[in-house]
Amino acid sequence: MSEPASISSGIAARYATALFDLSKEENGLGALEKDVDLLDAALSASADLRDLISSPIYSRDDQGNAIAAIAAKSGLSALTTNTLKLMAAKRRLFVLPQLVADLRARIAAEKGEVTAEVTAAAALSQEQADKLAATLKARVGKDVKVKLAVDESLIGGLVVKLGSTMIDTSIKSKLSALQNAMKEVG
Repeated sequence: MSEPASISSGIAARYATALFDLSKEENGLGALEKDVDLLDAALSASADLRDLISSPIYSRDDQGNAIAAIAAKSGLSALTTNTLKLMAAKRRLFVLPQLVADLRARIAAEKGEVTAEVTAAAALSQEQADKLAATLKARVGKDVKVKLAVDESLIGGLVVKLGSTMIDTSIKSKLSALQNAMKEVG
């Protein structure tokens, strides 16, 4: 791991630990989970927000005012809002994506859940996603939260990452394996 990534994840982990522990003390893990989902959606949807948190051209005050406005409009909890304002004041908003990932992992561990990263060739219906989650739950014995992504280059099938296990049933990988087998023969 590179040093800057290690530093960023260390900073994010400290803020995540503090925010998670305070939320747990106040019985606010449900609100924290909602906040994490909102922040994740905002980061995914807004290039302007990603620029705001990572660009050094914005002053501390600009970042603080913008993040406070975003928090108010999104309806984030007071604890999360105050944490984001503190991060802006300390010029630490650049670790927000790592903070979201860290908090998501802590909440899942607290709830006894594991997250499966599923990549499909086409979007799955809610029924298909629920059936996949039930199948994975039977395999690992814990609740499974499915995080879906679409990659049309797979042609068909799924790629499932669950912890350190990866299950690749995509047509793309089967064609690649067949191509390699044919090269060995001739």
